[in-house]
Amino acid sequence: MIDKIVVAGVPVDTRHWIGGQRVASAETFTDSSPIDGQPIGEIARGGPAEAEAAVAAAREAFPSWAATTRAERARILHAIADGVEKRIEELAIVETTDNGALLRSHRRGVMPRVAHNFRFFADWLLTLEHDDFETRGHTNHVSWDPAGPCVLITPWNAPLMLATWKVAPALAAGNTVVLKPAEWSPLTASLLADIAAEAGLPAGVLNVVQGYGAEIGDALTSHPDVRRISFTGSVPTARRIAASAAANLTPLSLELGGKSPLLVFADADLDLAVDLALEQYDNAGQVCLAGTRLLVEEPVVEEFTRRFVAKATALRQGDPRDEATGIGPNIHPRQLEKIDGFVRRAIGAGARAVIGGHRQDGQFYAPTLLTDVAQDSEVVQEEVFGPVLTLQTFADEEEAVRLANDTRFGLAATLATGDPERAERVTAQLVAGTVWVNCFFVRDLQAPFGGSRLSGVGREGGTWSFDFYCDLKNTVTAPKGWKDHG
Repeated sequence: MIDKIVVAGVPVDTRHWIGGQRVASAETFTDSSPIDGQPIGEIARGGPAEAEAAVAAAREAFPSWAATTRAERARILHAIADGVEKRIEELAIVETTDNGALLRSHRRGVMPRVAHNFRFFADWLLTLEHDDFETRGHTNHVSWDPAGPCVLITPWNAPLMLATWKVAPALAAGNTVVLKPAEWSPLTASLLADIAAEAGLPAGVLNVVQGYGAEIGDALTSHPDVRRISFTGSVPTARRIAASAAANLTPLSLELGGKSPLLVFADADLDLAVDLALEQYDNAGQVCLAGTRLLVEEPVVEEFTRRFVAKATALRQGDPRDEATGIGPNIHPRQLEKIDGFVRRAIGAGARAVIGGHRQDGQFYAPTLLTDVAQDSEVVQEEVFGPVLTLQTFADEEEAVRLANDTRFGLAATLATGDPERAERVTAQLVAGTVWVNCFFVRDLQAPFGGSRLSGVGREGGTWSFDFYCDLKNTVTAPKGWKDHG
């Protein structure tokens, strides 16, 4: 296979990164760009052998990295952040080419956030502590011990940012990592391996293996030397991972997407509410947190819809490298077919497409708003993961909460209201890991992140990340001269 490809002028190594070395595979898979559907290059396709080699490298590197001082680990994480910041433009254009998200977003928001992920957890590590406390004169001291090799499996919709949400705290905690990026967008994970090595991260501490789903995933998630598994993706895949990890009782953190509501009350600032609704088309609707179910109070639904349609139809869809583009392509022909299937079945069942409802040329799907949808319909209950929103109405707070909570998911919710007391009442009743009031997608790394119900298991962020990526230890020490230890 060809070891390196050039993507928009940026050299990218297509081999795995294992034990501080580039490793080829006998087989490859084709990585294509959603912008034009054309092949980008052939990527090393790993399997059980590569999984075993990566876990072995992580296991071998673990004792030394775990023994590294907090200050030294933090220094290296900051050096990785420095490397990211030096290569923001390269990372941005490679990721846009690979997954089709807007280049301007990668330049101004996503890649700077990647650097921030490393800096945040480096700094948080240095302040991580729990106050000692006493029990009958004995002192209790809580510590966070590195757990061991971690397998991190990441999705294709925000490849590098979502990978580093996991990689940064896992490394900060003193663990070693095997990162398995999504096969539809593997390229920036390879660049991250280069950046980490240049920053002085020891060999074997970060390993990157590429491949298709279960071909390599099962070998990673069932490995007895793996101490933590963190996964972001679909419910069916999570069930498979959980079953694979069960034999070793490997702790799991699962973020599994959602079917989040966006509630608009009659007392809301309608212009703000419309803008919040438009944000749900971000990344061509390929955002797990998206509030795709618009729930609007009856007295304002006509005016809300009028304003929304006017703004939505003005969005420019096209090449994500163009500054004027508002919506780019969907990631893969299979995903496009899935989106179109949802919409066609919904319309066949009586839904009406106020806007959109059809494919465009290439891998583009028209921004869509469906009305006349039943609460128990597929399009309301299941995650589409495309630029498809549904619109329903409610009569009062009680109905709004009932509709909002009436799915199997519970990842997020967004609320637009001008009444702080209403916001407090409603958010207290919503089933969601994150609730935004009059805003959207504000994510502070010190806050817990995760979902309820089928939206996931566990929380990461701030100290919650270290709680997951570490073995917590409580050391109880008797006072000097203490004789009765009962």
